[in-house]
Amino acid sequence: MTFVVSFISTLRSIGLTNHLFHIWMGAWALSWAIAFPTLLMVLPLVKKTTQALVKPR
Repeated sequence: MTFVVSFISTLRSIGLTNHLFHIWMGAWALSWAIAFPTLLMVLPLVKKTTQALVKPR
């Protein structure tokens, strides 16, 4: 997900340039480095909330 979102954001920001790939890879690395730890912190809360809202069969 971060791969696609960072590509769209980078492309929209700088357009099709010769350096698009390198700039995109830098943006992707940064976004992944932020998204993964965030996921690990938020996932337990999401699981608890889902279990509270969904009845088991």
